[in-house]
Amino acid sequence: MFKASKLLALLTLGCFVLAGCGFGSRPSAPANKPSAAKPTTAAKTGPGATPTLPVAAPTVQLVQNGKVVSGQPGVHVFLWGNADTTDRDLKAAKDAGFAWVKQRFEWRYIEKTRKDAFEWYEAERIVDAVNKAGLGMVVRLDNQPEWARRDKLFPNSGPPDKMEDWKDFVERVSEKFKGKVAAYEIWNEPNLAREWGDVQPDPAKYTELLKTAYTAIKKSDPNALVISAGMSPTTESSTRAMPDGQFIEGMYAAGAQPFFDMLGINAAGFKAEPETDPSVVAKDSALTNNDPSPEAQRRVYAFRHVEDVRAIMVKNGDESKQLGIMEMGWTADPRPNSPYGWHSVTEDQKGDYLVRALQYAKKNWSPWIGMMTVIYLPSPTWTGDDEQYYWSIANPDGTLRPAYTAIKGMPKS
Repeated sequence: MFKASKLLALLTLGCFVLAGCGFGSRPSAPANKPSAAKPTTAAKTGPGATPTLPVAAPTVQLVQNGKVVSGQPGVHVFLWGNADTTDRDLKAAKDAGFAWVKQRFEWRYIEKTRKDAFEWYEAERIVDAVNKAGLGMVVRLDNQPEWARRDKLFPNSGPPDKMEDWKDFVERVSEKFKGKVAAYEIWNEPNLAREWGDVQPDPAKYTELLKTAYTAIKKSDPNALVISAGMSPTTESSTRAMPDGQFIEGMYAAGAQPFFDMLGINAAGFKAEPETDPSVVAKDSALTNNDPSPEAQRRVYAFRHVEDVRAIMVKNGDESKQLGIMEMGWTADPRPNSPYGWHSVTEDQKGDYLVRALQYAKKNWSPWIGMMTVIYLPSPTWTGDDEQYYWSIANPDGTLRPAYTAIKGMPKS
């Protein structure tokens, strides 16, 4: 059993451990009603498939020779089931100067009831809207349907019993959206048991899932970018979690190198300013919430922990690839009993830190840094009871917060 201080530290890292922060993967709620009138005359594509919509081709090409413009900003959006706010949120992303949007495509909502029974409408609607908005798209694939596991894990998340089922799903998605989705992120935070079937995280098994997805995507759409899962920057090393660096080292040892185009990472600043050296952060108990973990592991409390992960890539001969930040942010959570309260910043500080983080990366990490994904343009369903509400750069009703205004005003190149 962990001491109270250790538990609090782990809860703190829970903004990546817990689902809400977008740094986790609690299944999003499916739409309770159709998001728009579905066509009735379009041809179906496979047993039980829903009618299909025409999907616009991209108006921007952000991937060139397997690379993206270094430090190009993106934002995590929540368009699934939210047709009424889709255009609003995509316009906000475009107006702020974001080049990318990231959206989850949960397996359980596309191949929901049984194998080969695909429901494409919502995915098509979203890809069409993003492409018409002139934005690049990262689709995160995760969250198995109930039929894909024999146990009672569902609705929690974990890999399927049969990797063949995962292969078939990924292949169908990438085939359907060939040339229309620029990049795919494969799963989320598999270094946490809660994201990996409530069993001990296993880099070799995640590598198998990654390899399967990579092979399927490249078969259907060779030009699509495959990004490995962003990892939770946890300090815990147990049956429940594994530090991100250790997990990534395990992936390389398991032979993952040929099976991703870009390495994914989730990066928070916690309490420290974005430029602060990780070695300074690791030594400061106020910046690590008195976490008793070894000093080397406490470097994760710094935004620049990204540099530690980059060093692992170089060590493993992967310096030619880019590293993509799949989630980054600071929280302004004021709730007195929140486990995130110790590292809460003001809304103005959030905007200042995000701008400085984007600028620092562009100046110091080019050309190896890929896209940088800010959290969030929020779901319209979130309220002040949801911890992810406080990481957002806008409000659920679409009104803007200082962080959005700050990012919009920063020079883009």
